[in-house]
Amino acid sequence: MSPAGKVSSGAGIQCEPVATIRGGEIQLSRYAEFSRADWARLRASTPLPLSEAQLRPLGGLTERVSLDEVTDIYLPLSRLLNLYVGATQNLHRATGTFLGADGLRVPYVIGVAGSVAVGKSTTSRILKALLSHWPSHPRVDVVTTDGFLLPQKVLEARGLAERKGFPESYDVRRLVRFMSDVKSGMPEVAAPIYSHLLYDVVSGECQTVRQPDIVIVEGLNVLQTGSGRAGKPLPMFVSDFFDMSIYVDANETDIEQWYVERFLRLRDTVFQDPSSYFHRYASLTVPEAMTTASRIWQRINLPNLRQNVLPTRERAHLILEKGRDHAVRRIRLRKL
Repeated sequence: MSPAGKVSSGAGIQCEPVATIRGGEIQLSRYAEFSRADWARLRASTPLPLSEAQLRPLGGLTERVSLDEVTDIYLPLSRLLNLYVGATQNLHRATGTFLGADGLRVPYVIGVAGSVAVGKSTTSRILKALLSHWPSHPRVDVVTTDGFLLPQKVLEARGLAERKGFPESYDVRRLVRFMSDVKSGMPEVAAPIYSHLLYDVVSGECQTVRQPDIVIVEGLNVLQTGSGRAGKPLPMFVSDFFDMSIYVDANETDIEQWYVERFLRLRDTVFQDPSSYFHRYASLTVPEAMTTASRIWQRINLPNLRQNVLPTRERAHLILEKGRDHAVRRIRLRKL
């Protein structure tokens, strides 16, 4: 055992000990920890199916996707997920054979959680692009839980306009029904669509999910569990339907900086549209926009992160820890 108390494998990967003793109490470790270099080696011979030109549109407003990031972080992750999907599909086939229900298509569901502006959508788009190139599961859909937010009028009527993104701002019943239908293998399931231009759910429009091989569900609070009442069973929540979950993590100060940068970019683009809900911010000077963005972050997004999002991090199967440049520096994989 090394002086730091960690066990080193032959591949040079540092894994946390099974247990440590702190203050007389035994604390069990749930994760194996990988440096970027160690994780990159787990790519093995997995080929990169995308060119730099194909990767470029997968980035966010302030986040550029590099070949190195995809090669070092997301290719090994896609290899791991491919193995998980194959094993789960075999399990479903075995269960179907036992129940006499052969042929039922049950999607593999991946949850992607994390703060506003941390890069959840970018992670989801990259994973979709890579996973859809594996021959065993070419059909991959991404669904964002933004579509399951309550309509803006409802939020305002309930006094929740300043709580958008908090757990109580979602139509949880509709979200759970959607997940149940997807996981049941229904031929078609509709998900509502959210417009960031209108800052609202688009009435009458939906995304149709038609029995894909993999569904990636991305959202702030997807790793939460339903809160039960004394003496009653716990209600179902979206995380109950996940086969795999990923938490995109970073320091609060870095996320705030990314949020401000994104706000400035939106001020120059989307906010310029007269139909934008935030058109009133289009005329702000750069200092005014930065101050406004920081104020919104401190009043709404930071409390939501601390109270609701961050506490769910340890429920994830895999945690991607980012540095200030958006590059993943450390990976933590839950031990099976």
